Amino acid sequence: MTAAAAPHSTWSPPLPEAPGFEHVMVDTPGLRTHVATIGTGDPVVFLHGFPEHWWQWREVAARVAGGYRALCPDLRGAGWTQATSARVERLTRLRDLLALFDALEIDRAHLVSHDMGAITAMQMSYEHPERVRRHVQLSVPPAFLAMRPRLAPGFRHLPRFIWHRPGRSLRGIFAAPYLAHPLTAEEIDAHLAAMARPEIDAAVQPLTRRMILPEAMRLARGHYRRRRLTVPTRTVFGRRDWPWSEEAMRVCCPHPEKYADEYDFAYIEDAAHFITDDQPAEVADVVLDWLDRPDAGTTR
Repeated sequence: MTAAAAPHSTWSPPLPEAPGFEHVMVDTPGLRTHVATIGTGDPVVFLHGFPEHWWQWREVAARVAGGYRALCPDLRGAGWTQATSARVERLTRLRDLLALFDALEIDRAHLVSHDMGAITAMQMSYEHPERVRRHVQLSVPPAFLAMRPRLAPGFRHLPRFIWHRPGRSLRGIFAAPYLAHPLTAEEIDAHLAAMARPEIDAAVQPLTRRMILPEAMRLARGHYRRRRLTVPTRTVFGRRDWPWSEEAMRVCCPHPEKYADEYDFAYIEDAAHFITDDQPAEVADVVLDWLDRPDAGTTR
């Protein structure tokens, strides 16, 4: 397993601009993972959402890197990471992440995750809690939530990914109601830059059908309500991320202490699903508040 820096000019398609980041390729069995890094100190691993990649964290990670080493990998099927096989299963990305930790000699790290990346972060927290210090998950509810019909609109975006056809544009997802503030055409282009790689475009269906749907069924069946979460975790939503309101969380997750040692919720004003684009400074503040807390103790 090796990690090697690569000049910015060698990436195809070109990497979006993000000052201060270094870019490396990390070799593990069957995978070459692109990782953007910034800062020094204890490691914080940022797991991007869909259809994004490392660049999602350009502002948040840069702020967190004032006291930590931020590592932003492109997960399998996204960004500039290269896989020898297109096969994806429910735990494939978890195995990839464990291999990445080992390759980079990371014993334990904080995790910050968003959207699809939160699936892998939650799996890591439950299956390998010894590798995770603290976790902040954005725009995704706890694994132990009790499913209610009122939450169904939160999954309204999935059909377009289940039936995605290569070449079909995903630009429409970067709009209301998923954003509180419009992005520029250039920002959307940057988020979708890696979709020009045929293998990334072709990964949309497998990731949705073979990873998201099986894990969603486990949540619906209450699998994680029968387990104990020991990793201190904070869930963060934008106030405009319907239907994930504070009231909905009180109904669906009224007693987090029954399922987790240390768990709390935070809400950011004037932000929707793509919370790191809507309010990156506020997200960084909420992340740092959680990561800077002592490892021992409880917060409700």
